[in-house]
Amino acid sequence: MSRNFLNAERVPPVPVPGCRTGRAGPPSVVGQSPPLLYFGGFAGRFHGPGRPPSQDPHVLSSFAAGRRLAQRALAWQAIAVALTAIAFLVKGWPWALAALAGGGSVTLGGWLHSAIALGGGVAPAGGALARVLVGALAKWAVVLVVLVLAVGVGGLPPVAVGVGVIVALVTQMLAMASR
Repeated sequence: MSRNFLNAERVPPVPVPGCRTGRAGPPSVVGQSPPLLYFGGFAGRFHGPGRPPSQDPHVLSSFAAGRRLAQRALAWQAIAVALTAIAFLVKGWPWALAALAGGGSVTLGGWLHSAIALGGGVAPAGGALARVLVGALAKWAVVLVVLVLAVGVGGLPPVAVGVGVIVALVTQMLAMASR
């Protein structure tokens, strides 16, 4: 007999299913285990009734969310750079073209970064990190090459190129921070 210490009276043992001895305690190794519980006590798989998890419309992958975020940022960057170039038309075509070159280089580099970083599908952490790093290096390589070509070879005004780069980067930051 076990003893209940709250009431100090004797309580008969409670049989446990799967226990061979009949005494209270954990089930034996040979006994049958209860079904496992998933996500807040639901026994079984966590998806809609009668539907396999791959067809559940409420499940979104992080890759899809990342692609949507990158597309939204690129669209906002393109709009902001175009408006900046239109504003620089007051100073002349070379200034507008310089703003387009600077902002366009960041936008093109951002597209390349998202294509490399999100293009490989599911991978181990090392592979995913490598894709992100290679994408970032490719982005900044594109930006540097376009800046050197625009200012060094093309002779475009560096102030307008710099303003285009800054506008594109600030727009990217705001687009990725907003929901």
